[in-house]
Amino acid sequence: MKPFDLHGLATYELQSRPSKVFVEDLGRPLDAGASFSDWLDSLPHQLAGKEIRAARDAICAACTNGRCVGVGIGGHVIKTGCGPYLIDWIRRGVVTSISMNGSAAIHDFELALVGKTSEDVAAQLPSGKFGMARETADAFAVAARIGADEGCGLGHALGRHISQAPCRYPEASVVLAAYEAGIPCTIHVALGTDIVHMHPHVSGAALGEASLIDFRWLCTIVSRLKDGVWMNLGSAVIMPEVFVKAVSVARNFGHDLDGLTAINLDKSSQYRSRVNVMERPTSTAQGRGIELIGHHEILLPLLHLAVVTRLAAGQSTSVKRAA
Repeated sequence: MKPFDLHGLATYELQSRPSKVFVEDLGRPLDAGASFSDWLDSLPHQLAGKEIRAARDAICAACTNGRCVGVGIGGHVIKTGCGPYLIDWIRRGVVTSISMNGSAAIHDFELALVGKTSEDVAAQLPSGKFGMARETADAFAVAARIGADEGCGLGHALGRHISQAPCRYPEASVVLAAYEAGIPCTIHVALGTDIVHMHPHVSGAALGEASLIDFRWLCTIVSRLKDGVWMNLGSAVIMPEVFVKAVSVARNFGHDLDGLTAINLDKSSQYRSRVNVMERPTSTAQGRGIELIGHHEILLPLLHLAVVTRLAAGQSTSVKRAA
């Protein structure tokens, strides 16, 4: 055996070769005082720099054309202080529905009621005090009963409860913002995963029924996502699993989801959010999946401002309420 003889190797001109990166894709450093729009446009036209623009464009196009923009969130989105960006989107008419897991709803309620959330589990667990906050359990006990008995679902009932409760910071609640705006808010509970499930007066039957009603509301939401947007923000398991089942129901009834843009924003790439949100629902829907990986407290404010700046600039001239 001897080294390969490279003499006679076939070559070609560099200019003729297909390439993935071009000089016009490069980022452009800006001077101090540049506008946000200039900064966003200056980002490299590669990978996340390209994807955040695509996410902005999809959301703005859906708003302008009166299509639905649904958002599913996990608890970490609320804990990292990103609720106000969602609230602003709701009030502007950008977001047309909010869905969340149980932990997000709990953090949202606690912030509204007393202005703090996310207890120190390590400190509370040894004494058996972890998850024993009275007011949080009471709120979910009441909301579950109302949501089940009246057939309005857990999210709507919790929104009504927050609106009537003596909250110190109601402006901090995404659930309340959705309730006041008259848009669907659905809460998807996995029994045994949330602190309120440990309290004896929280009815599992009521909680399950109210959350199942919310799943059926989500099926209605998903059935209207043709040419719309679904954003999965910070939920690695619950919301991707709930979403893909709602997609199946919508398609079972013959609803057209063509043109759906599915956006996943999370601090790390996860199997379910990638496959059940970005890939499977869009694979036969002439749509696309977009993934933005990074800290919620940085990426979501950037995406929020990118959308409102584009809309305010008249590049998407109006926001129509989705039917």
